[in-house]
Amino acid sequence: MTTNESTAASLRDMRLCFYGAGSMAEALIQGLTKRGLIAPERIGVMNRSNGGRLAELAERYGVSPLHDTGERLAWLREADIVFLAMKPKDAGAALAALRGVVTERQLLVSVIAGLPIATIGRLVGENVPVVRTMPNTSSTIGLGATGVSYSQNVPAEGRAVAETIFGAVGMTAVVDEPLLDAVTGVSGSGPAYVYYLMEAMIDAAGQLGLAPEAARELTVQTVLGAAQMMRTTGGDPAELRRKVTSPGGTTEAAIAVLDESGFPDAVRRAVARAAERAGELGAIMERSASK
Repeated sequence: MTTNESTAASLRDMRLCFYGAGSMAEALIQGLTKRGLIAPERIGVMNRSNGGRLAELAERYGVSPLHDTGERLAWLREADIVFLAMKPKDAGAALAALRGVVTERQLLVSVIAGLPIATIGRLVGENVPVVRTMPNTSSTIGLGATGVSYSQNVPAEGRAVAETIFGAVGMTAVVDEPLLDAVTGVSGSGPAYVYYLMEAMIDAAGQLGLAPEAARELTVQTVLGAAQMMRTTGGDPAELRRKVTSPGGTTEAAIAVLDESGFPDAVRRAVARAAERAGELGAIMERSASK
């Protein structure tokens, strides 16, 4: 049995509890169940107040909705992996309530943007292994990009399981925790940059006379094709751009306008600001959770 097969077999025997039932929790549940990595009945889902959302996930994926307080506590205590997927504003109180409930035999996996591993450990117990992640919204269609960092006490098996879980919804990059802010700036917020570019392309196409449907489809296919070209060829984006840019041609004229408008620098500053803001939000959450 290969390492991957062994990890998958280990995951199938586990119990998973999602504390939070938002879009990222659903993306992970969908990825895990669709790929057959774990049976739905081995997944429990709880949230603070929205029982309708739990019923929706139960009907859609066959997972166990956890409404009763006793049932929730039992799942939290018995689960091999507890996913921290609650809203950031609820995180401090929720994590403090987990102290004495979760133990060092379990794995805590956080998808809460900005919340440091040290703060999680301080609230729930320093001996509890913590995996901090930064997924993005493309995880909902299995094309996510997730940055992953580990507390020092996460064992090798726990790391392999975490990477298998997030591999079910896309690709993973293991980084030192301070670099998760950079991951946030590049891939966490990144889909919005691409959508913003696509908005402008569609709008420009409309102004030039193309019908809305044609403008949308041409833009979507162009972005999809460019991304796939880069992935398939392994080419450097600058080199691929140069191959499209004939001297004195239309693309050269367009790129000149983008350069004059400061496009490359604007993107660099946007990514840097998103990373900076991630750090700011993390500091705010840390102060709030520490009160």
